[in-house]
Amino acid sequence: MEFNTAGLISLEEALQKMRAYVPPKTEKDSESLPLADAAGRITATPVKSPLFVPPFDNAAMDGYAVRCADLHADAVLPVAGKAFAGAPFHGEWPAGTCIRIMTGAPVPQGADAVIMQEQADISDAGVRFTAEVHKGQNIRLTGDDIKQGDSVLPAGVRLGAAELPLLASLGVTEVNVWKALKVAVFSTGDELQPVGTPLEEGQIYDTNRFAVRLMLEQLGCTVLDLGIIRDDPQALRKAFEEANTFADLVISSGGVSVGEADYTKQMLDELGEIGFWKLAMKPGKPFAFGKLQNSWFCGLPGNPVSAALTFYQLVQPFIAQLSGHTAWQFPPRLKAKAVTPLKKSAGRLDFQRGIFSTNAGGELEVRTTGHQGSHVFSSFSLANCFVVLERERENVAAGEIVEIEPFNALLRS
Repeated sequence: MEFNTAGLISLEEALQKMRAYVPPKTEKDSESLPLADAAGRITATPVKSPLFVPPFDNAAMDGYAVRCADLHADAVLPVAGKAFAGAPFHGEWPAGTCIRIMTGAPVPQGADAVIMQEQADISDAGVRFTAEVHKGQNIRLTGDDIKQGDSVLPAGVRLGAAELPLLASLGVTEVNVWKALKVAVFSTGDELQPVGTPLEEGQIYDTNRFAVRLMLEQLGCTVLDLGIIRDDPQALRKAFEEANTFADLVISSGGVSVGEADYTKQMLDELGEIGFWKLAMKPGKPFAFGKLQNSWFCGLPGNPVSAALTFYQLVQPFIAQLSGHTAWQFPPRLKAKAVTPLKKSAGRLDFQRGIFSTNAGGELEVRTTGHQGSHVFSSFSLANCFVVLERERENVAAGEIVEIEPFNALLRS
């Protein structure tokens, strides 16, 4: 594999490079799981229906099953029996009579219409129908929804609350899915302390690894958390080697800038290959992508907002592709009117955090969350979208139209 590391590259070019290096999945990457254990997993092969849906002709509503040949003007049909869902009618059905039937009940043999109860006058003599009747009305035919052998889910679909009940309704007990992606994660920096540990002078909490682990779990990954690695080349080498033996993907936070103690890029250069490590994006310029011997590598910036943004915009779609999730996509971008000024310098694509809403006139509006520094993580907790400002755009005045990208469930449930 050959990488080009010259200069800053655009977000689009970075995504293209990352996607281009993902090899196609093979049968060895899949496994069969019971339906109850398959939530969040990705289908590896199309799922075909083992039966017809509905499995028999049944009534679409409560009413009366009739043979149209028995109907004539002012005909009164005695009720010969009843059919319920789960309790079909099996008795003798004389000519000139009807069957009381409930929604979902199997249609008796010979019936060619179901007349809704609201179109029936009932007397001691029987039932007289008050509306015109057509053959086949209010009957759901066998296989009308799904035919046996039909593909009900393609490969590459994430199994969730819409898909799993569908498979359960078909009697599917196991499903072939791609194996969960194994991801090793660690943070680098002498200043970092685990959440819950008292801070000493010059120390901060390691929020990046905490956030990354949560997002990886949401994406259905199996996570190996290697903790905080100090700014020491030998310790970092050991972490890389351990991660490489376990993981399909290694994600670090920090150490990909140009400081004297930023060893991650140096270690990646020694143990693998660097794809790129500088983006024309703000925040998130120092993002590294490359390949270790057995795994892929993504190095997130150390600043919390930069780490979250690069994970969202780059690592999230990369994980989707590695996981075989071909149906994955970002929410569509929308046009909105800025109701607050937005500060911007030309040169890099800028993802500012914003709050969008609909005004009284039905128009989309967006306002800033305030200070957009890459250390201000509260900008994510307040926001519900990115305000995506083009690379060469400068300051935005209130009233100008901008592009917004609503958060998906990774940042907003």
